[in-house]
Amino acid sequence: MEQKESLTSTCRLFGVNRQVYYRAKKTEAQRRDTATQVIEKVQRIRLSMSELGTRKLYSKLYSQLRELGVGRDRLFAILKANRMLVVPKRSYQITTNSHHRFRKHKNLIEHISYGRPEQVWVSDITYIGNRENPMYLSLVTDAYSKKIMGFDVSNSLHSAGTGRALKMAIKSRKYKNESLIHHSDRGLQYCSDLYQNLLKKNKIKCSMTEKYDPYQNAIAERVNGILKQEFIKGVLVNDVELMSKLIAQCIDIYNHMRPHYSCFMKTPEEMHKQRKIKIRTYKKKK
Repeated sequence: MEQKESLTSTCRLFGVNRQVYYRAKKTEAQRRDTATQVIEKVQRIRLSMSELGTRKLYSKLYSQLRELGVGRDRLFAILKANRMLVVPKRSYQITTNSHHRFRKHKNLIEHISYGRPEQVWVSDITYIGNRENPMYLSLVTDAYSKKIMGFDVSNSLHSAGTGRALKMAIKSRKYKNESLIHHSDRGLQYCSDLYQNLLKKNKIKCSMTEKYDPYQNAIAERVNGILKQEFIKGVLVNDVELMSKLIAQCIDIYNHMRPHYSCFMKTPEEMHKQRKIKIRTYKKKK
């Protein structure tokens, strides 16, 4: 009783109605409870995709967040307040050597419009090791669906690694009777006889960047960045075989669970099974 009278006196002192005070207190408690539920849902997803961005989280949790009355802006605010927003880091390691004796091919996809899976594949190599144990990841990605078709982890930049990634991609093809273009940079690995013979044997046309412009192979660069920043960021593995197993697990999650903005928040696997959706394109920034 004394506590209520004390509270009433305090409210009068500050010119606040007691009912308004209790209502505000209840609302604040509800907001905290909602935020706690949102954080729990986000943490469950980030167990397998630890660096998944807020927009992708919103897409995956859309129906659940709607039940809680949480929109995209509120989700951003909750994650920011709890220091759970993803801050991307950039690292750079040269993996392309275009000064070699092999033939360099023309760019066949510069003005192409991606309308179906397995119309264009893009390939690239990215550095995933450390000073003591250098490791390189070779990827072959479908430009339309963003599905990773083949990969290889190697401790050198030898063309054998890119060849193994291409062989895996060819084995994974779903639409084998349709024409396919393979696009890459002008690196030694892709111009080598080993790689070119694989393309010819499987009737795959070869396309290459014609100048040093990362945008000419933007899709491959983007997928490389996703794997490095969202899946293996901060992971220290010194064994190539162990890293290969880890990458295989990450790619499985990426292909089947991670939504893509350019695919209207569908997963690469979902996009690869259809050809009706017109994808968003990567805009060139000046």
